[in-house]
Amino acid sequence: MNKEIIKFTDASIGYGNTVILSGINLSIMENDFIGIVGPNGAGKTTLLKTLLGNIKLISGKFSKDSLRFGYVPQRDIVQPILPFTVFDVVMMGRYSLSGTFQKINSEDKKIVEESLAYIGMSKLKDKNYNSLSGGQRQRTLIARALAVEPSVLILDEPTNGMDTPSHYSLLELITQLHNEKKLTIFLVSHLLTDVANIVKKVILLDKNYFQFGPIEEIISEENLKKTYSADFHVSQVDGEYIITPKHLKRI
Repeated sequence: MNKEIIKFTDASIGYGNTVILSGINLSIMENDFIGIVGPNGAGKTTLLKTLLGNIKLISGKFSKDSLRFGYVPQRDIVQPILPFTVFDVVMMGRYSLSGTFQKINSEDKKIVEESLAYIGMSKLKDKNYNSLSGGQRQRTLIARALAVEPSVLILDEPTNGMDTPSHYSLLELITQLHNEKKLTIFLVSHLLTDVANIVKKVILLDKNYFQFGPIEEIISEENLKKTYSADFHVSQVDGEYIITPKHLKRI
C-alpha cells in the first residue's frame, strides 16, 4: 500500500499576509498522478511554490517526507543567454544538488546520459538548446528534472503552445514516467480534457474554492461551473473524457 508523503491541513497559502487560497486539506500518496486546474490567477503557481518550499504557509500545517522534487517550468521562461548545449542544460539538474561551481564527476555524467536516453534526446545532446523546437526544449527540461533523481515531478503547462503530434507525444511520455518510474506527478494545465484523460486525481481550484479527489468525482459540470463561472459540457466517448464550454458547438 502506498504511503502518504505530502499533507496540507487547514492551510492558507499566499504572499506575505495576502491569502490566495485557504481551507486546503490535501493528502498526497506515493505514486499519485495529480492534475492541477483552475482559471488564471486561481493560485496554481502559488500552490506549486508552496510544494517546492519556495514560500511558507500563512496558516495551517504542511508536512512532507524527505522528498526530492524535479521541477519542469514553462519552457517559455527558460531562455538561456549563453549558448548552452542540451547536455549543459540537463547537467544543471545535477548542479542544483551540489552547487553550481562543484566539479561534475562520472556519476553525474552517467545520470545525465541516462536521462537524455530515456526521453529520446541523446542524439541531440550537443545541439544548442536555443536551436531546438518547442517539443525538444520541453523534453530537455524534463530530462533536467529527471537528472535530479526525483521522487516527485512537477510539470507546469508542459504542452502549452505545441503542435498536435508533439502535444500528444509529450502526454505519452509523462504517463510513461508515472507508470515506469513510479513517480508522484503534479501536472498543471489549462487543458481540461488532457488532464482528465491521463491523471488519476485532480485539484480543482479558484480563489476561495478548492476541490480534490478522483477524476470521476471532481470533474463534473457543477464543479467546473463553480470554478470557472462558466457552463461546461462533460461527456465520455469510448472511455475518454471530452470537456467543452457549452457555448461552443460540438461537431
